[in-house]
Amino acid sequence: MNSIRRVPSRVKTKMTETNLGAERDNFDKKQLSSISKAINSNEAPVKEKHARRIILGTYREKGAFTFWSYALGIPLSSNAIVSWKFCHVLHKVLRDGHHNSLQDCMRHHSNIVEMGQLWGNLHDRYGQLVALYCKLLCTKMEFHMKHSEIRPNLEVTDEVLERVAGTDVNNVFQLTVKVFDYLDAELRLAETVIRQLNTSIAISTTTSGQCRLSPLIQVIQDCSHLYHFTVKLLFKLHACLPADTLQGHRDRFHDQFHSLKTFFNKARDMQYFKRLIQIPKLPESPPNFLHAASLAKHARPVVVIPSEDEPEQQEEDDYDDDDPEPLIDVTMPSMMVPQFDKFDQTFGPSNDRDIQIENLQQDLEKLRADLERVKGEAQRYITQLKSQINSLETELEEQRVQKQRALVENEQLRMELEATRRRNAEHEIVQATFGEAETRAQATEQRYTKLKEKHTELVSSHAELLRKSADTVKILSATQQTQEEVERTKQQLAFEVDRIKLDADMKLEEQKFEMKKLKRDFEEKRAEVEHVKGTLQRTEKVGEQLTSSMLALQAEKERLMRSASEKEAELSSLSQAAQLQQSSLQQERDRSTRELGELQGKLQEKSRREVQLQQKLLEEQFSLLQGTVSEAEYIIQDAVAKLDDPLHIRCTSSPDYLVSRAEATLGSIDKVKKGHSDYLKNMGDAGRLLRALTNFSHLAADTIINGSATAHLAPTDHADRLTENCRGCATQSLQFLKDLKSKASLQRADPASIHIVVEKILKLGEELRPKGMDVRQDELGDLVDKEMAATSAAIEKAVSRIDEMMNQARMDTSGVKLEVNERILYSCTDLMKAIHLLVLTSTDLQKEIVEGGRGAATIKEFYARNSRWTEGLISASKAVGWGATQMVESADKVVLHTGKYEELIVCSHEIAASTAQLVASSKVKAYRNSTKLTALQQASRHVNEMAANVVASTKTGQEHLEDKDTMDFSGMSLIKLKMEEMESQVKVLELENQLGNERLRLGELRKKHYNIAGVPAADLPEGNGLDPSLAPVAPSSPKSSKPSVMRKPDLAQKPNLPPKNMFR
Repeated sequence: MNSIRRVPSRVKTKMTETNLGAERDNFDKKQLSSISKAINSNEAPVKEKHARRIILGTYREKGAFTFWSYALGIPLSSNAIVSWKFCHVLHKVLRDGHHNSLQDCMRHHSNIVEMGQLWGNLHDRYGQLVALYCKLLCTKMEFHMKHSEIRPNLEVTDEVLERVAGTDVNNVFQLTVKVFDYLDAELRLAETVIRQLNTSIAISTTTSGQCRLSPLIQVIQDCSHLYHFTVKLLFKLHACLPADTLQGHRDRFHDQFHSLKTFFNKARDMQYFKRLIQIPKLPESPPNFLHAASLAKHARPVVVIPSEDEPEQQEEDDYDDDDPEPLIDVTMPSMMVPQFDKFDQTFGPSNDRDIQIENLQQDLEKLRADLERVKGEAQRYITQLKSQINSLETELEEQRVQKQRALVENEQLRMELEATRRRNAEHEIVQATFGEAETRAQATEQRYTKLKEKHTELVSSHAELLRKSADTVKILSATQQTQEEVERTKQQLAFEVDRIKLDADMKLEEQKFEMKKLKRDFEEKRAEVEHVKGTLQRTEKVGEQLTSSMLALQAEKERLMRSASEKEAELSSLSQAAQLQQSSLQQERDRSTRELGELQGKLQEKSRREVQLQQKLLEEQFSLLQGTVSEAEYIIQDAVAKLDDPLHIRCTSSPDYLVSRAEATLGSIDKVKKGHSDYLKNMGDAGRLLRALTNFSHLAADTIINGSATAHLAPTDHADRLTENCRGCATQSLQFLKDLKSKASLQRADPASIHIVVEKILKLGEELRPKGMDVRQDELGDLVDKEMAATSAAIEKAVSRIDEMMNQARMDTSGVKLEVNERILYSCTDLMKAIHLLVLTSTDLQKEIVEGGRGAATIKEFYARNSRWTEGLISASKAVGWGATQMVESADKVVLHTGKYEELIVCSHEIAASTAQLVASSKVKAYRNSTKLTALQQASRHVNEMAANVVASTKTGQEHLEDKDTMDFSGMSLIKLKMEEMESQVKVLELENQLGNERLRLGELRKKHYNIAGVPAADLPEGNGLDPSLAPVAPSSPKSSKPSVMRKPDLAQKPNLPPKNMFR
């Protein structure tokens, strides 16, 4: 019996497994068919029924495993249209599929990325779209995996968004950036599709255009929600962060706003979207995030997808896709005869049957018209109910806005209290800073400045707190008024909800009545259709459609009932939130009162501590003054000690530097006097006196040390007076510092005696300075131009004179002498031309230096300000002109055989040295990268080359013209040769002795020349040194001597540098 009982269960299990396997095979077959029909290479949009079947398949198996198992076998890399349709279907699955589809799709994230990279590297229109679509899908999956509470269709409430954002401002900031990136990917795809559609032949009414446009329906749905998320998050960020920090977010939002608005406007004008989707309109201007009240003006954009049938597609699918059952079963011919016989028995012969069939067909047409009318009325009712739901949602959104406004006001009050607490914390930080001031004496001055600033801020904060107290009382009264308005609004809202409930009940009753009426009509029509059910199966199909529509209406009624209950729940939650807000406002008011009393007590205590800190500050300032004075005494005592230090005897200094130090010391003494008077007026601020004393001590010590060093090179009388004044300066300085260290003698401390002694040191330094040329400063500019013009004139005159000598030599000489003279004169002419070019280049560089360095001053003022440099230019210019003139004289004598070839060689060396002096003088103030400086250096090198050619031509001509006697000693005896040898040795010794004496004389001449270079111009003759009666001076070339007839021009005052540094 037990075995007999087990048999039915086994049989049942096998039957169940067989049914499940067949059902699974049927499901897989339908999914494969839908996927293959939805994702193909035809350039046409994806049909909605195939996508719907795929989405329903994800709900049946609670995931997208089957979809991906078939999708991986599709050749996505071979056809861009197939890849485009695959992305479209995947987008639909992510948005409308089962929630586990996101995890299944995330497992194939790398495949999507690789497909996007592949098509992105190919220059194909669909390829570019596929690359952007893949990037969008990856961004979408990553965003929803990280924020799982936000569903992939983005249909979440504001409460869920608030919960996801949280209270941490960093999380809100990061979430806002992610939403920006999400919306950027959506807009980039939409803009690329529309741009390609505008530039291609396809339009929105063709299949190729609709193939590109169909995915934008999901993009529009995503963009509407992302725009709303961005507005909410940015308002929340502006409530927590300063406006300057979020400037980049606002700019990025404005760009996205204008792009989204342009996209919506273009899509709204396209014929393809008009029957498929209702695109919302965005406001004319973006929200103003700097005003929290602007949030009330924001309305959430709602995208509506009309639920319309697609008869054309249905018919096409019936013929193309599905395999419908035949209306009459032709596979069973044996059953036809009894059926017709029974029909004949029931309805009579064939003639009567034709009449009855026509009548039945007419009745069927009437039933179809009635069914269409019922469908239209039902659709109209559904549309009306949807509009009522939208109006209720709008009212609910207004209530949320009012709630948000109250929360914003609460947040403002809380922020003001937080600011008050921060000020208290800053005050405690200031107190801690004053405590640290006791241990850090070196930074007292900076801390005192900060203390004064903090004191001013505390005084202003005290006044601001008093104002805030009055503002808080006003805000509390305004809050009470707002609370009363909330109560009145709540009552009005309750009344409106009751009225809406009554209207909904009335609508439901009317709908029930219509439903009953429709049921009665349906029963009557169904009774009539039963008579012809065996003949026409199409009538049965129409009845089934009517039944499904009734079920849909019933489901719609249930959904409306559920939405009404949800509205009631939201209303109760709003009333609870209002009560909570009222209690929180009362608590905030009590807490503000308590904190105000605490702040007033702390302010009084702060005032007492400020008095103590002020007294402590005075003592610290005087202790700092004593420390600074002690340090200054040490510096001056160290300087006095160096006066008697044997190691200091070797140190030397120039009177110019001593004068500059003394002048700086006089300026510091005036600052010390000013700082002393300021300190006596305000004992709490010793900063200026401390800085002046520090500067004075160093400058006074520097003056004492450099005065002693200058005395080492000065005459005895000046050296003694200078040393005595330096000691007097140290004595008076120490006495002044001693008076500053005591409070009793602080009032009578006076640096006037120090001022007198330093003036004496300054006077002695000016007496020891070398005397320069007595040229007025305002004449230097004119003198430079005159000397440069005189140099150019002298060179031109020399060139013309050389031409005259050339002509005269051709007339007077011939043969070898003519050839030698021509070669020398040609080389002299080339040298003169090179010198002339050098002078012109130097003049251009000089103009560039003056224009670049004078600024707003005139040219004469620039020359006067740089007098040493100007005098150097004048001296170099005179030297060049003098050298050119002397070369012409020497060349004339050589051609006339009245001079020596050595004179011409010496002149060449002198010209090279003078041009080097001119280049060095010009290079001092020239800019490093100046092109004119480069040209001047090139011209100087050219002058040196031409001077070398003159020397080479002169030596070559001298060798050709000198007659060398042949030395014939054949007729001399041994004694005679010995006597000649002794005479030659005597001459050699005499010449060597003369050479040594001449070298000593040359050195002394050079010393004397540079010693007298700074005498007044009145003691020397003017001009370019052409007067042959002047005393001779040594040439600058050390290798050859100059005849006594030649002399250098007057030189200006040279810079006061040691000779070994000037001439090496």
